[in-house]
Amino acid sequence: MDELELLKKDWQKKEGMMPKLSYDEIYSMLWKKSSSIVKWIFIISIIEFVLPHLLYLLPSVRQGMDFYEQLGVKNLMIGISVFNYVVVFYFIFQFYKRYREISVLESARDLMRRIIRTRRTVKHYIIFALSLFLFSFLAIASAIYFSDGEHLISVLNLDDEAKDLSPTRLKALISIVFIIMGILFTALIGLIYFLIYGLLIRKLGRNYNELKRLEI
Repeated sequence: MDELELLKKDWQKKEGMMPKLSYDEIYSMLWKKSSSIVKWIFIISIIEFVLPHLLYLLPSVRQGMDFYEQLGVKNLMIGISVFNYVVVFYFIFQFYKRYREISVLESARDLMRRIIRTRRTVKHYIIFALSLFLFSFLAIASAIYFSDGEHLISVLNLDDEAKDLSPTRLKALISIVFIIMGILFTALIGLIYFLIYGLLIRKLGRNYNELKRLEI
């Protein structure tokens, strides 16, 4: 008899000694785990909303907002911020609803549907957040490109070498820099979302698969 067969027989003996969990016990365990995961999604979304507003207390961040005002894109930033608040509040409310729904112990099939709904809501939120983040940079880049070149030079306080560039070329270069920054920062935020929200929805996915096996 080879080693593999010996290992199989040893595992079967140990498996027989392990306590057997009933359907209800496994379902209850998966329900509690799923409810905890959705609760963390809700909490993280609130932290994600509150944390940037705490950064506004820093002098360097306030100076950055003054810089946008000097560039003439303050109203644009306010409009984007208001739209962002409305949609983010909507998603936070949806996460709260998903948590309340999944916290009610019902059938495994209902729990599976709620897991799918929660995963879909999280994915829509991530797509919205990353799209708006990138759009903000693109909008600022466009506003800079179509701004007054002489005013832009005075606001940026550029060195003599940069001042030798024509206003049109200077605006194009700065716009390209903002676009590149937008792409890089969006990729960075996407990575953070992948590590945090991605981990949570993958756990929900595993719970869904376990529930599906229970229903078969």
